[in-house]
Amino acid sequence: MTQPPAARPPIDMELPGEDSPLRLAQTKWHRARRFASRGLAAAVIVAITFGGLLFSQSYLKLHKVFRGGTSTAAALKANVNPDLLKGEGRGRVNILLLGRGGGTHDAPDLTDTLMLASVDPVNHTTTLLSIPRDLWVNVPGQGVMKLNAAWEAGEFKYQGSGKTGSTDPKAVKAGFKLVDQTVEQVLGITIDYNMMVDFQAFQQAVDIVGGVNMNVPTDLVDPTMSWENAGNSVLAKAGPQAFDGKHALIYARSRETTSDFARAERQRALLVALKGKVVTLGTLSNPLKMSSLLNTFGNNVQTDLSLSNANRLYSITKGVSDDRVSSVSLADADNPQVMGGNINGQSVVLPKAGLFSYEPIQQFVRGKLKDPYILKENAKVLILNGTLVPGLATAKADELKGYGYNVIGTANTPSSGWTQTTLIDLTHKNKYTKNYLEQRLNQKAAASLADTTIPTNGADFVIIIGSNETSNTQP
Repeated sequence: MTQPPAARPPIDMELPGEDSPLRLAQTKWHRARRFASRGLAAAVIVAITFGGLLFSQSYLKLHKVFRGGTSTAAALKANVNPDLLKGEGRGRVNILLLGRGGGTHDAPDLTDTLMLASVDPVNHTTTLLSIPRDLWVNVPGQGVMKLNAAWEAGEFKYQGSGKTGSTDPKAVKAGFKLVDQTVEQVLGITIDYNMMVDFQAFQQAVDIVGGVNMNVPTDLVDPTMSWENAGNSVLAKAGPQAFDGKHALIYARSRETTSDFARAERQRALLVALKGKVVTLGTLSNPLKMSSLLNTFGNNVQTDLSLSNANRLYSITKGVSDDRVSSVSLADADNPQVMGGNINGQSVVLPKAGLFSYEPIQQFVRGKLKDPYILKENAKVLILNGTLVPGLATAKADELKGYGYNVIGTANTPSSGWTQTTLIDLTHKNKYTKNYLEQRLNQKAAASLADTTIPTNGADFVIIIGSNETSNTQP
């Protein structure tokens, strides 16, 4: 995906707003706004890589990081049974990546980077979707707040207090659960796993592998971060650059003079560079580097991935080439889904469709994260209107296209009078598409057309819309 042109005014996501609703002192937030890490998900790639390659080498140390339970997302299984895929999109593995300041920083538990890593294990692609930290949301059971406070709200609710920096696995899990519920209602997808890192984990990981090499597309100038760069507002010059951990983190955190979207692109590039360096430099065979990395992750990374699931995820993602990793933003220049706003005097990010109106966002996400089995089978679907009500076939076609189905056409049946929507599987070779359509239409597929005069035009599936659809307008 191409980066928005520099001339385009970005959505303002640098907010002067108040702190988490669970805090009493607003001044903490203003300090944190400048000094606390905005987080980075790059350590995730390294952690998953080690989860696979070091399964037998450092089991106890790895368990400091991979402390998830036995639950496994359906899409992580080999030879997935279609019955396990409950609705379109469940053929993907969705991991919510959270970045926080951590340590002794002010507001250490505000997750100021939120990014979805959606893995397609069938077609070997990965999509990184950046989510605005300042999106104004209704957190289940906790009220309205910025999205970056949702994890903290879950942590505090479990603890019964506002004590930050918890490493209690139950408090971490409670935070994951609440932020997942919040993100799911916005994006309309299921979050399978979570991983949260602080900036120290990333910075140390880069240093341990000897830095990362990148080609910087344009000069990155940010006076607000010059204090971290020896007083120099030029954080990175255009061209080939070798970053140590400190400068890689600075490069990834800057956004004041660009945008959240541009920052997400830089983070993605760093993810790819770090993964490549780990794999190619012999880090995996160096016991001292390995021990240092694993200790870093153990202290600064929390995840609900189990070691076995991380191992499986590694086996999937190792085959994803760099050019098959794409970046998407809700502030996409071509089709922005969010805009700046103001709630009670503080700047926030809102859906363009209106406060808490998420359907357009969900449609956008569905279009970007299509189900891999639907894409692979690419079954031809013909939709026919079996009623006298105009437009039903077209409406159903638009709905299914949004989920990635290959709709080859719409038409009317030779005669009306169909009372019940009917699904017909004509070729019996697309088991995943059949499963999804049966769930969506809430009926089993017939093996053949009862009316042989209906032309099928080479379709694999025919859907005949019945009059029951006239009283059911929901997708």
